[in-house]
Amino acid sequence: MYFSSSTQISLKMNCWAPVLVSKVPLNTQRNQTASLALREMKSDLLSQRIGGFGTKLSSGGSSLGGSRIITQLNLQRTLSRRKSPTVSACWVPSSEVASTAFTVGTAAVLPFYTVMVVAPKAELTRKAMKSSIPYIVLGLLYAYLLYLSWTPDTIRLMFASKYWLPELSGIAKMFSNEVTLASAWIHLLAIDLFAARQVYHDGLQNDIETRHSVSLCLLFCPVGILTHCITKALTSSPEKKQHRTH
Repeated sequence: MYFSSSTQISLKMNCWAPVLVSKVPLNTQRNQTASLALREMKSDLLSQRIGGFGTKLSSGGSSLGGSRIITQLNLQRTLSRRKSPTVSACWVPSSEVASTAFTVGTAAVLPFYTVMVVAPKAELTRKAMKSSIPYIVLGLLYAYLLYLSWTPDTIRLMFASKYWLPELSGIAKMFSNEVTLASAWIHLLAIDLFAARQVYHDGLQNDIETRHSVSLCLLFCPVGILTHCITKALTSSPEKKQHRTH
């Protein structure tokens, strides 16, 4: 009797076992499968190089998890770049800064040359050429570009010889940087405009034609100054000289 009852209990448990297994929620099995797949995917992604993050994933569930991981990693990389203490003009590329400074500086001086050539004796031209605003603007722009282009090797490149004198090779290497080249252009614009203003005022005081000399000062400043000196020597009559001396 004892054997038969044990056998019956064993048979009943064997019969109930499939039923109990079948009653296990399917969601639990799916969650376990998805969790295992996600762990495997994380280990694969972390072992790969950063350039391999864009690889497409085949299954839908793994694609969802992979996109989340990629988004988090990209966000961390972006934040770390923004926190890095590198010197930059608001994270704008140096070539773009140099190009913008070149255009702004050139456009800023053109109106002054225009009024000196078109209407040299107008009251507006006289007032404009007495103003110091263009030189302040160009000076600030030049200082900003100089700050961006300055490196520990700048002084060494400027005074490369053993006698602390500039050398052409060092200057050429220094100007290979676009920001440095743009600063040199702003430097020339400021000096050329100042020289053109001096020529203009000298022409007003001595009643000498200066429009051709001022035009040359825009691009060929030494030639413009030379032209003004020649013009002044040729057009100055003895009567004008006596009038200036008195």
